[in-house]
Amino acid sequence: MVGFGTAGRVFHAPFLHSDPHYALHAVVTRDEQRRAEVLARYPDTHVVSDVDALLDRAAELDLVVIGSPPATHAEFADAFLDAGVAVVVDKPFTVTSAEGRALVAKADRLGVPLTVFQNRRWDGDFRTLRRLLAEDALGEVWRFESRFEWWKPDRDPSWKTRTPASAGGGILYDLGTHVIDQAVRLFGTAVPVHCEVFTRDPGGSADDDAFVVLDHESGVRSHLWMNGLAAQAGPRFRVLGSRGAFTKHGLDPQEAALAAGARPTDPSFGHEPRSAWGRLGVDGTTRAVPTEPGRYAEFYALLARALLAGEPVPVNPLDSVRVIELIERLLSTPAPATRRSPQP
Repeated sequence: MVGFGTAGRVFHAPFLHSDPHYALHAVVTRDEQRRAEVLARYPDTHVVSDVDALLDRAAELDLVVIGSPPATHAEFADAFLDAGVAVVVDKPFTVTSAEGRALVAKADRLGVPLTVFQNRRWDGDFRTLRRLLAEDALGEVWRFESRFEWWKPDRDPSWKTRTPASAGGGILYDLGTHVIDQAVRLFGTAVPVHCEVFTRDPGGSADDDAFVVLDHESGVRSHLWMNGLAAQAGPRFRVLGSRGAFTKHGLDPQEAALAAGARPTDPSFGHEPRSAWGRLGVDGTTRAVPTEPGRYAEFYALLARALLAGEPVPVNPLDSVRVIELIERLLSTPAPATRRSPQP
């Protein structure tokens, strides 16, 4: 695994460690505190200081998980594909769609599995909404609203706050790759209509507030918000249709549980309390809808079947390329331009 920041520590290592199909053989990190944390949590794991040292061990590896900053994704994935090692790339897949397409073409040519960790496809609320749509519970859907918002005004400086969109930084590349992917999975191919991107943090170089509008060929219009400085968060989902609506507040609980030290094998992992369930229907006659359990572990279970039995990878990397293409088109729209909030 390349990197032991939030991606590696929270989203990848716990699932690799808990799934008997995998062994966490080596982790790349230079940070001494993270090196110590790897060895404390996974004492049988080697810790190396750079990717070259991991490439030297390529013959020992079946899979590499790339959880380093986005600007390194294409370079590192390319090197491990050349070494014949299957690759998982955390989102955003690549900074440019051209880089992504080149990696997909190489993986196909070499016959080496390549996939992208679009874990939000296994959010409980997203799984619930997919089920409601399959049951035609809302009738003809015409508007989809999706928000990923929180309030963190005092973030410590990091690559996430300092990396501009040109290097794969900012909230549109970070959370946008999730909410756009979810919208396309739900309602099909889309074209960009409108984009607003702001940097609210006076000390930041990365956008932290974005709003996107997509038109889907299915006739649905998606309104997508991403905001790290929302003092009051709107509903995670609000979906309007001819028969009724579905509104859901709150974020999927898996990330918070993992960050707090929960294990994917805990009986309650991924489950939401009744108080967090969404509501379906028309004002005055709505009913609570139980949230499907979140299942991030399903990504690695499906990947094991792909590596061992030749089944499809859990996420087609071309899906992630198309998301990057939409982001590129959104950022290239002439108005409103990306801008920084005025300072007092």
